[in-house]
Amino acid sequence: MLLRELTDQGVLRLTLNDPKHCNALSEYMLAALGSALEKAEADPAVRVIVLAAIGSVFCAGHDLKEIHAKRNDADAGLSYFTNLFTNCCEVMQAIVNSPKIIIAEVAGVATASGCQLVASCDLAFATNHAQFATPGVNIGLFCSTPMVALSRNMTNKHAMEMLLTGDMISANKAEQIGLINRVVTSAEITKHSMATATKIASKSSMTLTTGKRAFHQQDNMSLADAYQHTSRVMVDNILKYDAREGIHAFISKRVPTWQDK
Repeated sequence: MLLRELTDQGVLRLTLNDPKHCNALSEYMLAALGSALEKAEADPAVRVIVLAAIGSVFCAGHDLKEIHAKRNDADAGLSYFTNLFTNCCEVMQAIVNSPKIIIAEVAGVATASGCQLVASCDLAFATNHAQFATPGVNIGLFCSTPMVALSRNMTNKHAMEMLLTGDMISANKAEQIGLINRVVTSAEITKHSMATATKIASKSSMTLTTGKRAFHQQDNMSLADAYQHTSRVMVDNILKYDAREGIHAFISKRVPTWQDK
């Protein structure tokens, strides 16, 4: 259900492989994805992660048939629903909080929590046939948790338009409003995402982790607090081995040798 492939350059491809169920974030899929992210975080050989999917649907969000069946439980599904959304939120936070850079490679439709998955990644590339939506409003279930990721990637009005209408938007529109970085042809999408991942993987992992963490930490701070915090981060960063090595290599006009520390 979740394929794993690690390149010699340190790029881990995690591929959702349940096209029969539109790669839905079922209990099983969430558990598999959460476990894979946890293992990748602890593996120094993994430097960058590319999240892809097999089939015409990147991820359709939660499995509505699975959800509907749980209404027959003794508690009308309360326990299941609580665990499902808690687990989903934990996976999304694991993506944001991961020390690894995570790239979404979207070659199909991404809806609801599938769209949330894309928005949670650090970068996202999509084919010109990809589409995106948060259509929960159409079935009486507002996409409240996807809203968290969307509102942190685009302006409030663009996020609210997607959330309130439930309309499907094109990849070009998604690029315009900041949901994805770039639209790439179907023939080039994997090559592009892997080339970008490999380029990023060639950097110091200490530097990448420092930068990703600081980016999210300063995001909701006041201007003064953000500068104070990132100034401390810069001081700590510049004292690290890789910063000393990188600066010396630049001055010496040679390629740096990273120690990731």
